[in-house]
Amino acid sequence: MWLDERGSEVLGRNECQRLLALGAGGVGRVGLVEPEGVLVLPVNYRMLDEDIVIQVGEGSILDAAREQAIVGFEVDDVDAAKGRAWSVFVRGLATVLDPNERPSSGSARPLERGPLVPEPGLAFVRIRTGVLTGRRFALLP
Repeated sequence: MWLDERGSEVLGRNECQRLLALGAGGVGRVGLVEPEGVLVLPVNYRMLDEDIVIQVGEGSILDAAREQAIVGFEVDDVDAAKGRAWSVFVRGLATVLDPNERPSSGSARPLERGPLVPEPGLAFVRIRTGVLTGRRFALLP
């Protein structure tokens, strides 16, 4: 096990992928850079192969995907019963999915919670898992 300078366990790529898949259908955050500064937005996400897929409407995330921008995606979880938490961060290329690539019930877990917005939009954006890092750490008592 490898620990960083703060004592957090550094997770390998396979464990990061496992945690992303475990949380699929839940909520993550997409981060991107706009002319005004950094923008971070909560989104429901799914997995398609090893990549993240989100459903969006017109706006900053879809614009970034149309430009094939590099974005950030973060998901985390707290397990109070075990007294620990984890966080996984992805930096990767965002692209608009072709209609033939869109997730179906057979290729992606359905959303377990309703969308964060009443009408999430009709476009699907794929975020490639280029750089994938994660940490697991103990909660303070």
